[in-house]
Amino acid sequence: MIHIQIKLFDSELKVMDVLWKEGTITAKQLAEVLSEQVGWNKNTTYTVIKKCIDKGAIERLEPNFLCRAILPKEQVQEQETAELINKVFDGSTEMLFASLLNTKKLSAKEIARLKQLVEQLK
Repeated sequence: MIHIQIKLFDSELKVMDVLWKEGTITAKQLAEVLSEQVGWNKNTTYTVIKKCIDKGAIERLEPNFLCRAILPKEQVQEQETAELINKVFDGSTEMLFASLLNTKKLSAKEIARLKQLVEQLK
C-alpha cells in the first residue's frame, strides 16, 4: 500500500477523529459533534472539512454532503509519530521510549506487553 504524506493540523485531526469514530456522516452531523466537543460553529467546521477534502484526507459524497475519511487512522498515527521522533528526539526512537518510560509509571501488565512487543521485533 502506498502512503501519501499529508500533513494534518490539529483542527483537521479533530474532524478526522470524529470520522474515524463515527464512520461516514453528513457535514451537518459532523458540525453538531464538533460544536459539542470543541465549541465550533458550523462555518468553522465546514471550512476545516473543505481543507481536509482539498488535501485528500476525506471525501465528500452525495446526497446530503456525506463525509468519509480516506486516510486510515493508523497511517496518520505513523506519520505523526515519525514527525514527533524527528522533531523532538533527533530521529531517535530509543530517546522517545526512554522519555515515555521516565515520565509514566507503568504497571507490571504494561511492562510485560512492552517486552512482548520488543520480542516480536527481533
